[in-house]
Amino acid sequence: MGWLPLLLLLAWPAAAQVPLCIPEREGMLACFEDRLCRCRFDSGGQLSGRPAGHRWDCGPLRPDCRSPEPQRQPPPWLPPPQLLLDARPPPAR
Repeated sequence: MGWLPLLLLLAWPAAAQVPLCIPEREGMLACFEDRLCRCRFDSGGQLSGRPAGHRWDCGPLRPDCRSPEPQRQPPPWLPPPQLLLDARPPPAR
């Protein structure tokens, strides 16, 4: 029975793995941390310090994938705001 907790501890990371971005999945979309990411080929380079290969593009220009919040509606029992204009001149004193 002592090996069961160790086995469960080793199986934990397998449940939360990110899908691999490989050439066969190029163009695939996935939602990571409320960001819609795309699997694409990155040419890498000396400035980024990364080799060329397929990576998830989750940059700041990618759209959000969370559902939009519903717009707040005014309560139905309140009348809409009104502006009353009186064209009559003020009374003379």
